[in-house]
Amino acid sequence: MKRGTQERLVQCSDPGITAVPISVPADTVKLRLEKTLISKVSRAAFYNLSELRFLWLTYNSITLIHPSSFVNLKALRELRLDGNLLTSFPWEGLRDMPRLQTLGLHNNRLSSLPAHAALFLPNITYLDLSSNRLTILPAELLDLWFPLPGQSEGQVERRILGLHDNPWLCDCQISMLMSLSMTLGSTVVLMDQLLMCSKSLSQSELLQTQAELSRCMRPSVQPAATRVISPMGSNVILRCDATGYPTPTLTWIKTSTYTNCCQQDILDNSEQLPRILESFMQESPRVGVRWSIISLNGLSYKDAGEYRCQARNMAGISEALIKLKVMGITKIPHLPKKSRKISSKSPSKYRKPYQIPAITNAPSVKDNQILSSITPFSNNQAKKPQSLVTFLEQMSTLENTK
Repeated sequence: MKRGTQERLVQCSDPGITAVPISVPADTVKLRLEKTLISKVSRAAFYNLSELRFLWLTYNSITLIHPSSFVNLKALRELRLDGNLLTSFPWEGLRDMPRLQTLGLHNNRLSSLPAHAALFLPNITYLDLSSNRLTILPAELLDLWFPLPGQSEGQVERRILGLHDNPWLCDCQISMLMSLSMTLGSTVVLMDQLLMCSKSLSQSELLQTQAELSRCMRPSVQPAATRVISPMGSNVILRCDATGYPTPTLTWIKTSTYTNCCQQDILDNSEQLPRILESFMQESPRVGVRWSIISLNGLSYKDAGEYRCQARNMAGISEALIKLKVMGITKIPHLPKKSRKISSKSPSKYRKPYQIPAITNAPSVKDNQILSSITPFSNNQAKKPQSLVTFLEQMSTLENTK
């Protein structure tokens, strides 16, 4: 054991050691167990070493690591497991080391790199997977190491990756990795840029050529429209086209809804978002081209919002945003009714009440004769109301004589 002025360093390289020692002082900052016969790292093997920042378990005979081996190592920043016999690694165990930045797995027997490993690697800035048996690189790792503009929060940290000396299959993942890492200003640096890959595991290794790199292309999405406004109750079709190689797959996702003053009725019953939508997808006769549509029938306010058309292939992910606005139906003003002449045969309830024409000139001689023929009311008659029918008959007679 070695102890400095401020930090305790412990190094063990006894070939007779077969298990992680339990007598390591609790204030140890750096622990190195090298060239021993340790074959298994048990659960909570370093639980008492909460101040540990550097853990080297290199060139032992480790074949198995328990997923909870690193519990309570909240201060650990560097973990090296180079030169062991690991065929798998418990990636979920990285959650117990939130400050870990360096992970060395060089010269093991890892044959697969699962997609869920990307969930536990955001903070890793140095990852050495060289000299293993890896063949496929998940697309999720490319998305982690080369995020699209707007997807990353804050400044993207520079990463150093060791992926050489693996029998990689020649696919777009490796091609894109090499291509993007060599671009100016790339945040990823490969320890060895000349990755060797093979067409199949049975064939001899071939160097990835620039011609093969040019075949792979991250998807590009082009929507038919980025803003759509349609009245309530109408039918709408949203469409987007995508290009890329290999031919990308398309997925429609509703990511948000509008919450303006006209849609308060849907706020209480808001849907769970984001939500993947059913869509119709069609591949073009041209290689690498595909389009997709979604159909929205009988629009209501809950259909308004943001829709994302997401394209994915082995080279990466791309998406386009479409905003849909649903307008309310406005009240149509009533047009003025045309005047219609009611025939005398119409029912009496539809007839207009008789209007006495205004007399603008003095009555003629003929009019005076007609008026004189009407018997004037006597005093007794004036006291009684005249029958409406009798009055209308007299007025009708007057009109006919004219």
